[in-house]
Amino acid sequence: MTTTITRSLPRLSDGIEADLQHAIPEGICRTFRVMPYVVHEGHVLVAAADADDSITEHVVSERLDRPVILVRHTVNEINEVIDEAYPPVEAEVESPEARRSRMQMAQMLTRSGLVTPEQLQRAMLEHSRTGDPLGDILVSHESISEDVLVAALSEMHQLQRVGLADFEPDYDLSRRLPERLARTLQVVPVAESDGEVFLAVARPLSTDDAVQVEAALGQPFRQLLANRTDLDQLLQRVHSSHYSDTSTQFLMDNFPEQSAHVVFSSVQKAFFVTAAVLLVVAAVIWPTTTAIGIVGVCSFVYFFVSVYKFRLTLRALGTHLETDVTDEEIAALDERTLPVYTILVPLYKEAGIVPRLVRDINALDYPRTRLDVKLLCEEDDDETIAKIKELALPPHFHLVVVPDSQPKTKPKACNYGLQLATGTFTVIFDAEDRPDPDQLKKALIAFDHVPDNVVCVQGKLNHFNQDQNILTSWFANEYSMHFELVLPAMGASESPIPLGGTSNHFKTSILRELGAWDPFNVTEDADLGIRLHREGFRTAMIDSTTLEEANSKVGNWIRQRSRWNKGYFQTWLVHMRHPVQLFRQTGLRGFLSFNLTMGSAFVLLMNPIFWALTTIYVVCQWGFIEDIYPSLIFYAASLMLFVGNFIFIYLNVAGSLQRGEFGLTRTAMLSPLYWGLMSWAAWKGFIQLFTNPFYWEKTEHGLDEG
Repeated sequence: MTTTITRSLPRLSDGIEADLQHAIPEGICRTFRVMPYVVHEGHVLVAAADADDSITEHVVSERLDRPVILVRHTVNEINEVIDEAYPPVEAEVESPEARRSRMQMAQMLTRSGLVTPEQLQRAMLEHSRTGDPLGDILVSHESISEDVLVAALSEMHQLQRVGLADFEPDYDLSRRLPERLARTLQVVPVAESDGEVFLAVARPLSTDDAVQVEAALGQPFRQLLANRTDLDQLLQRVHSSHYSDTSTQFLMDNFPEQSAHVVFSSVQKAFFVTAAVLLVVAAVIWPTTTAIGIVGVCSFVYFFVSVYKFRLTLRALGTHLETDVTDEEIAALDERTLPVYTILVPLYKEAGIVPRLVRDINALDYPRTRLDVKLLCEEDDDETIAKIKELALPPHFHLVVVPDSQPKTKPKACNYGLQLATGTFTVIFDAEDRPDPDQLKKALIAFDHVPDNVVCVQGKLNHFNQDQNILTSWFANEYSMHFELVLPAMGASESPIPLGGTSNHFKTSILRELGAWDPFNVTEDADLGIRLHREGFRTAMIDSTTLEEANSKVGNWIRQRSRWNKGYFQTWLVHMRHPVQLFRQTGLRGFLSFNLTMGSAFVLLMNPIFWALTTIYVVCQWGFIEDIYPSLIFYAASLMLFVGNFIFIYLNVAGSLQRGEFGLTRTAMLSPLYWGLMSWAAWKGFIQLFTNPFYWEKTEHGLDEG
């Protein structure tokens, strides 16, 4: 219901009732030029600059949840009372020029019938929360296409347009702008005539940006508006060789001792060869004594690794060691201040899962206009690339094609995408991931809560198909133990945390400075967690879960797990090249934690050997086996047989209980069988360390669409 001011109605100048002063959020008040001020005869009177606008009336009625009357007032009157209720912050208040552009855009699109009133209302509400351009909001929700928006901007700013879909650039000309400036401003030189450069731009440049560009070019230029997706693809083509070289070479060139491109250092080769020769000589001269020594060392390593994990679990069980973020803190976030967030999604041979991936990313509680989603595809993956192009995704999704080169690994693809990232923060999600919708906001708040040296926030991982079969249940048990107990305890004790492969959130600038991921390490996440710690940085855990697809087929599971174990061996070899330096950087606790954590992969190698010895002794009663187990070693090994298996079962039960997955605890009782599969995968990874160290075992996703 609307009306003009009459003497029968209270006036805005009479004052605003206290309980109405903040009844409508500031963003809506300023965007729609409204302010509720009094309750009159069962209706809320709302001062409105446009009292006849149905969208304004609908928005206000929804917020107040009671009958309203829009009462016409001047813009100046309304702005004055809004400023009293919400003292303005200059940087957050829309300028008159920006408001005129927004209203012009809205009128153009509605008069031409390109957007419906409902679409415009949704976009206006999002603008009231974020302050982002109305056109960009409409494009991100696919209410209009990017081409329609470019046409509207072209008319508003009187700029010509240029089509880049099939454009073949002059690379010398296109590279005249420094890559960083071109990427930051989203501009590319596309032609030159009469001493003037024609510059394809995603949006009209500000005065300051135009000055930067002209100084870099050294001559005048003319702006041509282009489709953002096409411009993004052109930028990638122009600078692909630079991105490819950097993604592979940066860590190796700048921090060679931290790169796994050499499996064994020369010192390590000499050490292991010498140790092997001495061991063989000792075995020939003193076979029984040597065997006793080997069994004894292995038994004690086994014991300390098991006890360390048990100790971490006891510390975390029944406690909450993650960085707390409350629902109230999330609700209180001012979306106008949210930074751009880059999401890296490596994809390979996963065309079928792309639609679901797009759906889940769009379900995140974060403004789409502030998302920078990089869909990272390998050049030879024609099917996935074609699927992404077919979907014609809005410009917050970026197709990134990684040139075909070795090593063909996930970390190299992530390094490639990171160079194109525009976000202040960066997170990795896998293709099948289903993160909690509020995870990005939780991570941002967590960064505010923790010390400045925390540059990574790790979310928890678990599985959405844990009940599919016994293998997926075991996998879920293991993840619950690792992410609910072990990692939170490691984070609380400031030990080096081997990161999970997904849902780790980084400060982008620090990640770049450190050289990001090692493209030659097939468990790049664990390695990066250790490198962060060695540089004095820390990782914090948050109570937010990303659900993944657990491998339901043994062969697929073995491929994935063998790669993980091979990466643990690589990571141990890299960081133990200089053990004294590692000790100095991490301290005694960190040094022990690193070795005991990486040592779990070596323990898995021991299992089949001990099981075989036990079986042979029981069946054949070989005296030699009895000889290599003198009393001390026998009791230690017997203790590990019972205590080790108990600890392994207990850890899996405890993790599921901590997460509240009580139905999984029964499968945890059969965990020793799962341990056998883990040992199989560990030996496969260990052999590959010598035969094919950088080979990335592909894990198939989309086997369960539950």
